[in-house]
Amino acid sequence: MIEVVQRQRTDETDTGDGGADDAAEDAVTDDPLSKGEIFEVLRNQRRRYVLQYLKQDDRPVELGDLAQQVAAWEYETTLEAVTPEQRKRVYTTLQQTHLPKMDGSGILRFDSDQGVIEATQRTRDISVYLEIVPGREFAWRELYLSLGAISCALVAALWLEIYPLVRLSNLAWTAMIAGTFTLTAVAHIYHERNMRLGHGDQPPELSYSTDE
Repeated sequence: MIEVVQRQRTDETDTGDGGADDAAEDAVTDDPLSKGEIFEVLRNQRRRYVLQYLKQDDRPVELGDLAQQVAAWEYETTLEAVTPEQRKRVYTTLQQTHLPKMDGSGILRFDSDQGVIEATQRTRDISVYLEIVPGREFAWRELYLSLGAISCALVAALWLEIYPLVRLSNLAWTAMIAGTFTLTAVAHIYHERNMRLGHGDQPPELSYSTDE
């Protein structure tokens, strides 16, 4: 009888510890990451490739499959053409360095014993905070500044009634300026969405890479 009671107490203690661990893990995941923490984790290209892979499929993935795809992206080749040495190099650094770091930040869950990686809510939300920029970033700020300067110069020219600009009405020029800014903004939004992690079948660095 005493033995049964002791077993029950042991089971209750084990259950209680597990619940505390789960609650602590949920609390870590719920706390938002600062932008500094996000960039610290994701400034490495290999970790960004991990997120790209996870965001394509919410199901748990095996470390071997992940290493194979990341190696293919890094060496810009196909899955079948990845050499054992390339795969092993990526596998080792993911297992020992990158995945534990990302797991500690709650960006993913990494079961080192089973070799399984699983996405978390932070995995799905992190593209809100980070966008990947290609080797040559399109200068959107400079473009908007140029459009603004041209618009101001055009308004001044119309106010001075410089020919042949006055051949069009002010309403026509206003419509042209508004249309130009609207189309530029639409192009900007489309570009930013395409540059986010998880968009498409491969990382933005590869999708939008340019020759130097």
